[in-house]
Amino acid sequence: MEWTWQQGDASYTLTTDAARVDLDVTHGFLTRSYWAKGISRALVARSIEGSMPFVLLRDGEQVGFARVISDRATFAYVADVFVIEPERGRGAARWMMTCILSHPDLEGVRRVHLVTLDAKPLYDRVGFRPIAHPERHMEKVRENPYAS
Repeated sequence: MEWTWQQGDASYTLTTDAARVDLDVTHGFLTRSYWAKGISRALVARSIEGSMPFVLLRDGEQVGFARVISDRATFAYVADVFVIEPERGRGAARWMMTCILSHPDLEGVRRVHLVTLDAKPLYDRVGFRPIAHPERHMEKVRENPYAS
C-alpha cells in the first residue's frame, strides 16, 4: 500500500513495499542511533524481513523509515522510526506515524507500544501516552547487544 502527501514544496510517499527499503540508508542511520548503535547490516536486513516496513520517500529517495512488529490482531510494536536530518521539521514524521496507525492491518490492534528517549512530543501528537500501569510491564534487555 502506498500513501502520498504534499507539504509545501515537499512531496512524500510512504510505502510498505519492502523492496523500496534502501538498506544503505536504513543501516547507515540505525548504526549511528542511540538505540541500535553498531548494529550489523545483516541484522537490520533480518529485522526488516520479520516486520512491516514503512519507507518514507521524497522524489523516489528514502528519507525516513519505521517498522512494525505485530500479530496484526492484538499487539504492535513500532520500532526504528527515523527521518533524516535535512527532512526534519516539515511534519513528515508525524504524517508517517499517522499513516502507520491507520494502516488497515493495524487499525483494530488493542495495544501499540514503542520506546523513545527523545521523541515524546511527536508520539504525544499522534495519541501515545506513558504506560498507564508500568507495574504490569516487564522487559528483558541485553545491554550493548551490538558492541563488537
